[in-house]
Amino acid sequence: MAKKTFDNLLLEAIDEALSSLGESARQAIYFHLEDKFKISREEIPRRIKDFADGLEKIFGVGARFLEIMIMKRLYAHIGQPLEWDESREFIFVNYVEAARRSFQKGGARAK
Repeated sequence: MAKKTFDNLLLEAIDEALSSLGESARQAIYFHLEDKFKISREEIPRRIKDFADGLEKIFGVGARFLEIMIMKRLYAHIGQPLEWDESREFIFVNYVEAARRSFQKGGARAK
């Protein structure tokens, strides 16, 4: 089995979180992100801030719920403890970057 990259694991976590809303909702969100915000699914790992902004524009405060679901799924996928600076605000973009650092440091034990 090929080793998964962090970007693959992030996209899986996003897929799983969005799928919790239903398959048609997941597809509609990806369509809306691409149509309105010019962010394709494959670009999300490189444009995580734009993705988070897009979710917020689509869902308002409800975006936080999806971000938390994504973070939980991502953590389950990487299986690494996160190194987190407690003085920083715990926001989605920062969380994804912390998860990326932990994943890269931990030798990529993808589950």
